[in-house]
Amino acid sequence: MVEIDRVSRARALLPAAGRGVLAGLLGVAVMTTAEKVEQAVTHRPNSYVPARTLLTLLGRHPADVDQPTLWNHAMHWGTGAVLGALRGVWAAVGIRGLEAHVAHTVVRLSTDQTLENATGVGAPPATWPRDERAVDVLHKAIYSVTTGLVADRMIEPSLRSRRGTVSH
Repeated sequence: MVEIDRVSRARALLPAAGRGVLAGLLGVAVMTTAEKVEQAVTHRPNSYVPARTLLTLLGRHPADVDQPTLWNHAMHWGTGAVLGALRGVWAAVGIRGLEAHVAHTVVRLSTDQTLENATGVGAPPATWPRDERAVDVLHKAIYSVTTGLVADRMIEPSLRSRRGTVSH
């Protein structure tokens, strides 16, 4: 593999991030579809915690009873796009496949929980009923696997490094 300079490497990452955004948006579409199917079966109501989190980040003070649907979509799709860009960069640098899917699921869950808990809108998952935790992990895994499969397909690992493959 040809070594490229730092500036060229950074420029080469931009298209990967852009393709990752597209992969992330597709991941959100698949996750949202899966959520709607799951809700039809379980009768679980919509959560508006994402919307309330975004509104709180923007300096607003939504009540726990507020159900701002458009803001919910903005948070879902925006987070999916941003974390899709990350997954696109991972694909370009060779962080791919099953290990990347698992790591990306953790990143997605951690991002949501960090924002929700830092704003005081959400509670730590350890306080949730077990079935709600399982559903959340399942849906975020669907997002991350879909995003990763698309990113890995669209983006060549052209920036995979061979440096640092040993600990010394």
